[in-house]
Amino acid sequence: MSYEQIRLDRHEGIAMLTLHRPDRMNAFTTQMMQEIVAALDECDADDAVRAVIFTGSGEKAYCAGADLGEGAATFDYDKRTDKMATLPDGMPASPVAEDGTIDWSHPLIRDSGGRVSMRIFDAKKPVLGAINGAAVGIGATMTLSMDARLASDTARYGFVFARRGIVPEAASSWFLPRLVGIQTAVDWCFSGRLIPAAEAHEKGLVQSVHTPGELIDAAIAKAHEMTADSAPVSVALTRHMLWRMLGAPHPMSAHRWDSRAIFARGRSPDAAEGVTSFLEKRAPHFTASVAKDYPWFEEFEETPPYR
Repeated sequence: MSYEQIRLDRHEGIAMLTLHRPDRMNAFTTQMMQEIVAALDECDADDAVRAVIFTGSGEKAYCAGADLGEGAATFDYDKRTDKMATLPDGMPASPVAEDGTIDWSHPLIRDSGGRVSMRIFDAKKPVLGAINGAAVGIGATMTLSMDARLASDTARYGFVFARRGIVPEAASSWFLPRLVGIQTAVDWCFSGRLIPAAEAHEKGLVQSVHTPGELIDAAIAKAHEMTADSAPVSVALTRHMLWRMLGAPHPMSAHRWDSRAIFARGRSPDAAEGVTSFLEKRAPHFTASVAKDYPWFEEFEETPPYR
């Protein structure tokens, strides 16, 4: 697939997804959202891709937030022609009826940034962010469902929503407190101040800080470290288990998932290869395919009969 507002490059098992609107500081649009989702679909279906790294074009910004080209109507979604163009045929152009009632199930209600965050959440490959400059608004919140964030020492985060008269989006009210704690989350979101890379690192939002010239190499090295010696299907399943258990009400939920997952994986050729390669003191050669051998994940949603 060809893309206009992102770039997708592959090299040695790593997909580099670059937000590419350098003339607009990579500002987020409906089209960019659609292209990101399509690119992640493409990466999940490609077993040659072991991990995905997000970064931004240019030196100033990773993503400066939503494109404000619509002016005062930027966040008034039922006035946005670009969003209306995504509606299914026959769908009313606005969720607001003539009497003022709102159809909360209407597609225009759904937050575009949240579509990206949730698609990253559902990814079957590790997703990392190489935050090379300003990450503001959706530029900040889309990174929260990634597995690691590495930042340039010139990067700045900004959860500026209250300053724009709106609220945090992209499921950040769920992700951000889990990453940095509620006290830091409310400080950053209430004030909307810009957060330097050093503070983001200190509070646990980013894993490491690098000079601009070292950032991409560091992100690639981290992606290889995460995936080089691990079974791809095991990484995909582990990713989903860890993220979902952040919201589990009881450790029994984890026990149920763990039991099904270890049983399913234990019967796979990957498990035999993992043990055999260890005993033979050689690198493993895992053969299971994320694209083809991962359909049983949905079966884990059922509650097993034990308590």
